[in-house]
Amino acid sequence: MVPLSFAGHELRALPEGALYWPARRALLVADLHFEKASWFALGGQMLPPYDTLATLAAITALVDRLRPAELWCLGDSFHDADGCERLPAQARTMLTALTAGLAWHWITGNHDRVLTDSCGGVVHTEALVDGLVLRHEALAGETRPELSGHFHPKLRLTIRGRHVARRCFVATQRKLILPAFGALTGGLDAGHPEIVRAVGPGAEALVATEHKLLRFPLAA
Repeated sequence: MVPLSFAGHELRALPEGALYWPARRALLVADLHFEKASWFALGGQMLPPYDTLATLAAITALVDRLRPAELWCLGDSFHDADGCERLPAQARTMLTALTAGLAWHWITGNHDRVLTDSCGGVVHTEALVDGLVLRHEALAGETRPELSGHFHPKLRLTIRGRHVARRCFVATQRKLILPAFGALTGGLDAGHPEIVRAVGPGAEALVATEHKLLRFPLAA
């Protein structure tokens, strides 16, 4: 967990792809995509059905370690609007224990714009928290500082002939995009024109390690 200053707030970037906000004791994650595998199964594409359990285990580990008072999910927490209804019993038990144990907030995204069942917590389309806008997809014309998800950014490098991909944050002075936290999520190149368009000029890809925040300028 390494310091990350953004818009006058001191945050902590975690290697797992989450953010911790010490002043609020808040944990922020994006793009969990719960029950993505079961959604594919409905269409006949069978995938190992353990993605939700793996993601919940990762969240539970962070909650146990950091003891946050609140948790914000920045959209696409479920892969579709009915995802919570398909949760296996063990996953539902884990999730409802989490949502009952702290102030849990769901920001809706394009995959889960209408949640028929949120398994606890409070649902928002977006939120303004201590001067920071929390929403799913970065709004190009937004002038207020903004935290978002949606793009699943990954930094792709070639090092000594080896191709390396790492989940990353994408940041400018006023925008910060979180990587996807879900176990069954792909990634869009951090320098993709859609990401650069969303955040504007001067963007950096930020890779959090245990002790350092690595910064990589992105081409306009």
